[in-house]
Amino acid sequence: MPKYWKSKTLLIKPEVTYGVDPIPTGAANAILATNVSFSAMEGEDVARNLERPYLGAIPSIPAALRSVLTFDVEAVGSGTAGTAPGWGPILRACAVAQVLTAGVKVEYTPITANPESVAIYFTIDGTRHVMLGVRGTAVFKLNAQGIPVFTCSVTGLFTTPSEQANPAVNYSAFQAPQIASNANTPTFTIGGSAFVLRDFEFDLANQVEPRLLIGSESILITGKNETVKATVEAVPVSTYNPFTVAQAGTLQAIVLQHGTVAGRRVQIDVPYAQLQRLGSYGNAQDILEWPLAFSPQPSSGNDQWKITLT
Repeated sequence: MPKYWKSKTLLIKPEVTYGVDPIPTGAANAILATNVSFSAMEGEDVARNLERPYLGAIPSIPAALRSVLTFDVEAVGSGTAGTAPGWGPILRACAVAQVLTAGVKVEYTPITANPESVAIYFTIDGTRHVMLGVRGTAVFKLNAQGIPVFTCSVTGLFTTPSEQANPAVNYSAFQAPQIASNANTPTFTIGGSAFVLRDFEFDLANQVEPRLLIGSESILITGKNETVKATVEAVPVSTYNPFTVAQAGTLQAIVLQHGTVAGRRVQIDVPYAQLQRLGSYGNAQDILEWPLAFSPQPSSGNDQWKITLT
């Protein structure tokens, strides 16, 4: 019998001890994902380079094995203010701290030391792949008239897959999103000025490194270089001059609010954004658009951005 790609489940659970399976379950740890792709056995092939008296292919041995999973999750809150969303463990595995204020909000901020890790059970029609010590990176994407998502790419230590029954999953922690629109995305400002927005992208840009040594194997986040990109309608330079702002290196606050339903709202704050040189102008429907790119800068440290769910 063939294996059906559409028959798949994704379970993610934070690890208590790095690389030790916390045993995620479908009842508590299921992730409602889209656009899934999976590289089950990333690594290198070490050639044996045998010297033989005849021609032929050189045998090799697989080494530095790890698995890489990419997927999208819809960027929407849990439905209850102060309750973490089902996708919270994914951000926590991307060197991000999660802080809950009961009944009020959930906040995500960058961290430098001791990032968390997660275990992933990825099952495709009964074939279960277990990834341990998983860490990764994510990109928040919002496009006008589209569903805002986090595009996630995570890397974990390789284990040999096995045949298991598909778990029963509970997706109640995932709420229906709202389309990004004038009505549903009430705020987008740069330096306090409102702009007409076509698309927005906030990239955590974590540097994810497999470190597979004798005595220790791990997936590390060794650096980060966050970026913000936005395509906006151009305005008179007397109103906002991106050229002088970029030349001066002026730091400006960026605020994006999406969602109108309590418990499902998402806000991104970048308080110290440095505008980069402008690239090529955009032209959509014969309307001039600016491709703006920003570099979020820390002030006191680990404060270059915040995601708040309310």
